[in-house]
Amino acid sequence: MSLKVFSLNCWGLKYVAKQRKERISAIASFLADADYDIIALQEIWVYSDYELVRDSVVKTLPFSKFFYSGALGSGLAIFTRFPVIATSVHPYSLNGAPIDVLAGDWFVGKAAASVVILHPVLGQVQVFNTHLFAKGGEDGPEYKRAHRLVNAWEFAKLARQAAELGRYVIAAGDFNSIPTSLPMELIRDHAALSDAWIVTHPTTGTHLPPVASPAEALSRFGVTADSPLNSYSASKPLSPYARQHWGKRLDYVLYRQPASLQSTAPVLRCSSCTVALTDRVPGCDFSYSDHFGVEATLEIKSDVEVAIPVVSELSERASGATVQALAACCRFARQRAKRELAIFGVCVLILVCIAVGSSRFPKSWINPIFVVFTVTVAWLGTTMLYEGFLYGHWECNALMNVIEELDVYCKGLEIQRQAASHT
Repeated sequence: MSLKVFSLNCWGLKYVAKQRKERISAIASFLADADYDIIALQEIWVYSDYELVRDSVVKTLPFSKFFYSGALGSGLAIFTRFPVIATSVHPYSLNGAPIDVLAGDWFVGKAAASVVILHPVLGQVQVFNTHLFAKGGEDGPEYKRAHRLVNAWEFAKLARQAAELGRYVIAAGDFNSIPTSLPMELIRDHAALSDAWIVTHPTTGTHLPPVASPAEALSRFGVTADSPLNSYSASKPLSPYARQHWGKRLDYVLYRQPASLQSTAPVLRCSSCTVALTDRVPGCDFSYSDHFGVEATLEIKSDVEVAIPVVSELSERASGATVQALAACCRFARQRAKRELAIFGVCVLILVCIAVGSSRFPKSWINPIFVVFTVTVAWLGTTMLYEGFLYGHWECNALMNVIEELDVYCKGLEIQRQAASHT
């Protein structure tokens, strides 16, 4: 017996994503003909798109959940063959800034969504679907990826807690992080999640050697984004990392056993993991999405000896690097907030001057100009007040929460080590 898992970032942004309706229809047709047990979709923002996929797969995957979050939705959906007995969604505490309207992450409220399914052999399995914050890339100082680090830490805690409740854990999604990145290290180590690709491709390693072609990068290293083989990536400017490695592996299927297992309990073992939907949409010259999909087969083994679970913990290097990055981001956030509040003060001063001097303009033709100018200054001042005061405190408090959590976590590990050495 096995579980076949599929994950895809659908790029379903309304009005923005190219050929959205045609692509979602093609994705729905593909999934209807597939034999997956669990499907996790990201960036499926439009509810009618979710309904299309749901209706297409309902015969084989009768249970599904569309998750709501933020102002515009999380874009997350899960479809499964097995009964769903619980659902939850955890919006991440940091998702970019409200002033970054073009990115839109703050408005959609990226999250970690999950369902608990009742499997006939495994019992309760908690299936996570997530989409982490994208901005920050892979290069440069780690503090540029501070929001993604916060996402990763929160996700790792959720997955770890699920396993401690005695559940098997399967996690899939667009983590917007390459395998060697600090966010993925947080997730793998703190949540003790196994990467399906690494398990089935152990020679991949941590440092990728040069490859001859995009096709080789896809088959050897599991590239899912920014591949020249994707019609939406072929012409766009790419990061130095993506150019060097013919793309990036940002999409994952992860899994783990419960924190404690009886000797007769079944275990999950990944037997295959491949990149999916790499072809063009049939009859069209564009890809299914700007990402490729990932599919993994998890075998359910009941006749293997269950090893004593090893508690996985963060290394001092990883926790220290995370705290350092978050602290640096917090300093920059405070400096930015001060600048924005200074702009707010200038706007208030300008509005006072306009109010005092408006009666002294004898020319009627100048009044409309000052009305427009006043509205613009008032809008700017209000935005800076919100961004500098409300969001400024919000961001710093969220960063400080994680910094202090990691500090307590590291001190707790040290206390446990000292206690163990005295026994």
